[in-house]
Amino acid sequence: MEAVRSHDPGRRRTVIGITVPVVVLNSDRFRLRPAASMVGAFLAGAMVGLAGPARAQVPSPDRIAPAARGIMERARYAAFITVDSAGGPQARTVDPLLSDTGFVVWIGTNPRTRKVAEIRRNPSVALYWFDQSVGGYVTIRGRALLVQDPDEKARQWKPEWRPFYPDRSRDFVLLKVVPLRLEVVSPRDGVSGDSLTWRPPTVRWP
Repeated sequence: MEAVRSHDPGRRRTVIGITVPVVVLNSDRFRLRPAASMVGAFLAGAMVGLAGPARAQVPSPDRIAPAARGIMERARYAAFITVDSAGGPQARTVDPLLSDTGFVVWIGTNPRTRKVAEIRRNPSVALYWFDQSVGGYVTIRGRALLVQDPDEKARQWKPEWRPFYPDRSRDFVLLKVVPLRLEVVSPRDGVSGDSLTWRPPTVRWP
């Protein structure tokens, strides 16, 4: 994180501008891109008598991905949030299947459920995992796709789903969540939010 100080003569106070880096995942490789600079006013104590702005340690991309993956695997169950017909969030618990690589997430469901109808109207979704053992969480925002291809449904199958779908050809539809943004906090792995804004480390897909 790079912080610079400037003076605002009109209001006679010090304003600190912060450039916050964002991790961007591109072609299965991590790389850093500078995010847009943003200016914020700190509390009065931070604006007067401050010897120098605090510098938060930004986790490296190589640390963020394993930390997120670990939380998702240990937590197993996730909250799956869709947008209902009134434009509000609708949440339920799911037992997702994680891709072998990357952060595409697969969810099995009944084609008659509300979530399927909601995704047809609005494919914007979110997933949330909480790992109590480390006090960490992962949030993925993405776009959900309905998959009916028999071969893909056979490949992306989780044995734990079997009791819910006695007739997979009729009662089972696959949801593919393509990630657009991931946020993660894992204190055990040294992946923590900004000390001032609490904003978590973020991975974006272009």
